[in-house]
This record gives sequence, structure tokens and C-alpha cells, in this order.
Amino acid sequence: MTSIGIVITHANTFPAADPELDSQPLVAALRGRGVHAEQLVWHDGTIDWAAYDLLVLRSPWDYSLRPAEFEAWLDRAAGLTRVLNEPELVRWNMDKRYLEQLAAAGIPGVPTSYHGEEESLAKALAAVGAAARRAGRVDAGDAAGRADGAPYVVLKPTVGAGALQTGLFAPEDPAALAQGREILASGGVVMLQPEVAELSEGREKALYVVDGRFTHAIAKGALLARGGGLLGGTYRERPAVVEATPQEREFAEQVLAAVARVTGLDTPLYGRIDVVDSARCGLVLLEAELFEPLFNLPLVPAVTETFAEAILARV
Repeated sequence: MTSIGIVITHANTFPAADPELDSQPLVAALRGRGVHAEQLVWHDGTIDWAAYDLLVLRSPWDYSLRPAEFEAWLDRAAGLTRVLNEPELVRWNMDKRYLEQLAAAGIPGVPTSYHGEEESLAKALAAVGAAARRAGRVDAGDAAGRADGAPYVVLKPTVGAGALQTGLFAPEDPAALAQGREILASGGVVMLQPEVAELSEGREKALYVVDGRFTHAIAKGALLARGGGLLGGTYRERPAVVEATPQEREFAEQVLAAVARVTGLDTPLYGRIDVVDSARCGLVLLEAELFEPLFNLPLVPAVTETFAEAILARV
């Protein structure tokens, strides 16, 4: 009997979201097709990975807390059986600096600078604040109200999941630099981006693909609170199925084509293309999640069946 492992993590090692939300219905769909399928925690040292014909990465979300360990596991597992999405693609996708490569390949994104040391980040934050003051958008002594449309910025690590170490701040707020220091102290690189108003309004869309074909779109609502932290104090998505426009679907196809050009790899088994249509930047890529995107399968049962069939076709 064909044996398939759906790779997840423990809920107690990544409490920001439920790692079994997608994996449970997917396992049930595979078992319904006569396959031996089960959920497997990637850092469980008791598992014989060679006993599986295929491992499908789904929610190993604590990889961001132990990336070197995850990459070592990925090498080990790939040496014993087939892993999807492909380990080479996973390694490329783990660090969000892949967005630079996609931008060079013609995919528009949110303007981003990357900082591996504090001095560079401090200068970039100061430059944003100074530009706003020169434009008359904020009083040099006012870092609180921002009612006049003065800019906020987002800081986050290039390797991360679940909005960990991610914050939305006024650039002159000392908490912004403190957030950056925290990322740097943990060995990370800081991404600095301007706030996109439409993101703060909850208008991000996640566009899902299986075998390169669009399946559904989800809006999850806004997450970040101004001044740092998360809205409501905890990570809480508010997923809802929404329509994707023809332009958005075409954009997702363009992103996948660019990924193929940049990496030289074939179409992945699955992926999620996060986008927002903004007044400032137009339709832009936020992230291309190519190894651990939440599909919200309980909201779209038919997609569970599509996903299961696509997995079996890859065995």
C-alpha cells in the first residue's frame, strides 16, 4: 500500500496557528482513496522517513525558529524518500529575500530594504522620518497621532512565519529600532517596508494553486496593530473565501512562471500567492508561500479532494 506522510509541527511548538487545520482533512481524503496517510512532526526523531513513498510538507511552521535544524532534516529526509514541494525550492523560499529575485524577474512588490546590522537600519528609519518631515506630513516632535497621513513602516525578519517578530511602527518610534535589534540579535536580517494602507484595512488576498491551477482565494483580515504587536493581542486570522479577479489570477500565474525562471524548477505541487491591490503600488506580490501555506481546507472541502488527487498523481 502506498504510504504518504503529511509533514507538520506540534501545536505546542508553534501556538500561533493550528498545524492540523489542513492536514487532518487532507489525511482523511487520502485514506478515503485507499492510501496509508498520517500526520508526521518533522522534528520527531523516532520516525523512519524511509518508510514513506512521499512526504508532503504542509505546516512545519516552527522551521523559522530553528532554520538550520529544519534544513538538516530536509536534507536527511530527501535522501531517504521523495519530498514535496522540492527541497531546492523550499530552501530558496525559506528566506524572503527571494522577493528581490522575483522583482528582478519583473514581478512588482512592496518597496523593501534589507538590513543585516543596526546602523544600516537606524539610518533607513531616520531617512523615512526625515522625508516625511520635509514633506510636512508630521511634526518633528509628534510620534503619536499620525492623523495627517504620515508614514508607518513594517519591520519583519526575512525568515519567519506567523507574524513573529513583525511590527508596524512610526519610523521615529524607539520601538521600531528595538524590534529590529531583536531580529538582528536572533541572527536574522530585517526587512523594512512602508505600510500599505490596503493591508492595514484587511484587503490582502491569498491566491491558492494546486499543480499550477487556481483553486480558491482567501482574505484573512488585518493582523498588525500600529505601535507594535497584533490586533487583539494575539495572532488571529479571520479567513473568508473571496472572489479573485481575472487580473489577480493572471498575476498568480505570472508569479509562478517567474519562480520557474528564477529557480529552474518545475511547477510545484502547491503554492499560495499573497497579493494586495494598492492605490500606491498597484497589484503587488507580498509573498509566494511555496512550502507551508495554510490552505484553510475546512472552508473549501472540494479543494481538499483536488489536493489529494494531485498528491497521488505525484507518487
